[in-house]
Amino acid sequence: MSFSTGARLAVMMFLTYAIWGSWYMTIGTYLTTALKFTGTQAGAVFGTTALASMISPLIVGLVADRYFATERVLCFLFLAGGGVLLLVPRASGFGEVYALMLLYCLIYFPVVPLTNSLAMKQMTDPKTQFPPIRIFAPLGWIAVSVLVGQMRIEAESTPFLIAAGCSFAMGLFCLVLPRTPPGGGGGTGWRSLLGLDALVMLEDRSYLVFVAASVLACIPLTFYYSFTNPYLNSVGVENAAGIMSLGQASEVAMTLAMPWVYRKLSIKSVLVVGLAAWALRYVLLAFGDAGSGMWMFHAAILLHGICYTFFFLTGSIYTDSTAPPALRNTAQGLLTFLTFGIGMFIGSLSSGWAVDRFTTVVNGVERRDWTSFWLSSAAGAAGIALLVLFVFRSGSPARRRDA
Repeated sequence: MSFSTGARLAVMMFLTYAIWGSWYMTIGTYLTTALKFTGTQAGAVFGTTALASMISPLIVGLVADRYFATERVLCFLFLAGGGVLLLVPRASGFGEVYALMLLYCLIYFPVVPLTNSLAMKQMTDPKTQFPPIRIFAPLGWIAVSVLVGQMRIEAESTPFLIAAGCSFAMGLFCLVLPRTPPGGGGGTGWRSLLGLDALVMLEDRSYLVFVAASVLACIPLTFYYSFTNPYLNSVGVENAAGIMSLGQASEVAMTLAMPWVYRKLSIKSVLVVGLAAWALRYVLLAFGDAGSGMWMFHAAILLHGICYTFFFLTGSIYTDSTAPPALRNTAQGLLTFLTFGIGMFIGSLSSGWAVDRFTTVVNGVERRDWTSFWLSSAAGAAGIALLVLFVFRSGSPARRRDA
């Protein structure tokens, strides 16, 4: 891979995740503070990301695999997504916001697997070449999170406008991405046309184990994404969005360490360590505060590197190495469908229900029992970790599976 190609892929990752980071961590604050949505309503809106991940990545991945160059598909998606984002600040009712966010997520979430697939198609050894490119994704997230935090606009609609600007810029940049023509593979029956050929990968027991654990892990994961920013703001943490960017900084460090992790740990071990990190971070969030306990918030956020990379980065690389060449885009879409789709949809509904479950109204003022909320999240993550530890039997080193 040439320096020019690597540089373009790095910019692609930076802008793609700057778009996502602009609104993803603060939307819960905006919905519950500015628009006065209930926890259940906010959870439902957040769940549009999961619904979209269950619908569009498989279909769009199939289109890129069979009909159009990947960079052209990405160009269309980013430009269309930018247009929808401009409409979100104009909406105030639950129905309007929900419909617009669902439409936007249907457009945006296919770009996650497609950018991964496009990048890895330019590489001779994705296992070692992809992580250094992938670190520009959290760097983009960090940059925009710090900007949003410094501007103190977490409870405003401005982050959607920032995301729209980044989306338009990325759409134009797609025109200079490396040419990535469709593979033209796959069958012609209904199964192929629906993008279901990639389901054959689940016949591999090792891959099925990995996917099952990843889907389960996405349920408690969503509690963090949906409500950490509203929680930190409610307990008086200043510049919460900027502080939360520490999580992406740790993600950079862990991304660089992943080649070593793949050599030393089995897939089962990676999953167990990741889930244990999720449980620990929730305990830290439960007992931290904006004063002497601020270190607990910092520690919880810094654990994001382990929590995220041990599932999503590993999953993308493992899927790319397992999928038939003609189905790599579709396979990445399948993984997104199962994790960001099914797993996070269940998690979004559960987190919204849990917030309302631990909320009481006293003299017209809502009071949330955040400690119980986070401890319930920790219990869920710990339970899934124990399930993986005692039920799943996948013990070979991850590097052997990537071979």
